[in-house]
Amino acid sequence: MAFTSQMPTKLLAEILDRMALSLSAGISVQKAWKGEVARVPRRWRGAMEMVEQSLNEGEGLSASMANAGETFPPMIRGMVAVGDRTGHEAETLRELCGMLDHAVRTRRELLKGLVWPAFQLVIALLVVGFLIWVAGIIRNERREPIDILGFGVVGTTGLAAYLLVVAFLAIAGWFGTRMAVASWRRSGVVRQWLAAVPVIGTAARASEAAAWCRAASLASGAGLDAGSLVRLGAAVAPGIPLDAERVEGRLREGATLADTLRESGGFPRTLVEGVMTGELTGNTAEVLDRLAGQYEDEARRLFEASARGAGFLVWTIVAAMIVFVIFRIFSFYVGAIQDAVG
Repeated sequence: MAFTSQMPTKLLAEILDRMALSLSAGISVQKAWKGEVARVPRRWRGAMEMVEQSLNEGEGLSASMANAGETFPPMIRGMVAVGDRTGHEAETLRELCGMLDHAVRTRRELLKGLVWPAFQLVIALLVVGFLIWVAGIIRNERREPIDILGFGVVGTTGLAAYLLVVAFLAIAGWFGTRMAVASWRRSGVVRQWLAAVPVIGTAARASEAAAWCRAASLASGAGLDAGSLVRLGAAVAPGIPLDAERVEGRLREGATLADTLRESGGFPRTLVEGVMTGELTGNTAEVLDRLAGQYEDEARRLFEASARGAGFLVWTIVAAMIVFVIFRIFSFYVGAIQDAVG
């Protein structure tokens, strides 16, 4: 059975939070996970049961999650693998829960910034529909309906055609958004396009760097070698171009981790300098954890700025629609007055 949809972030954070509490209390991962199966909505119960079956067969939590397809994101599976390998499952899940909670709060703030522009757009579309309907009621001296807006659609029939077009565009936008999100998660063409957009691209790169730093901090704190750290980071942040095998080869040749990251060309300068400082002082985990927080804050600010920009764009569209409607109504009445005078 294949699962192609990812579990909602909020639900996943709740599951991991309860799992961390259970594991900290000494409950086995199999028993803790079994308790979560009955709590999730029916849609996700099949994936949860598949993970439960794999756990009962002796597989680790990360490998069991991988058996459920794309239900659990690669970042989650990669970071859970750190706990599986080091025996720090509870600490890793607690750290993951904090990351997911931060992502949920950031997304909530973005949506709040788009609520008012979206409301304005809906009202503007409804006003246009109302004017189309009214145009079918108003008649000229020849008892013909008057096309106030000049769209060629008037009355009840015109309103139905207008609503059909609006519904089609809304459905197409919804499916397009879902496809864009899926492409982003697969590091597809959408991620490449957005990387070139000034504010959104910078925010996306900061978000990827934060995820990489968070995973690398856990791996370093758990005592994993640099090669394993790099492989984990590549799984958690697929948007960062990094050849894990090449990096491991350079590490075996005696190069430092900071040198290999710099050579890859996909990491911010501040991150490379932080890794260099951590290697020199022996506190790489602490430096990476601090950098992760900084990149998360930067990504949040930039995404909020993107939301404000999108809101301004929607407001501009609404304003243009209002100006157009006013101009058309004014032109209609001017024409009617001229006809009466003539």
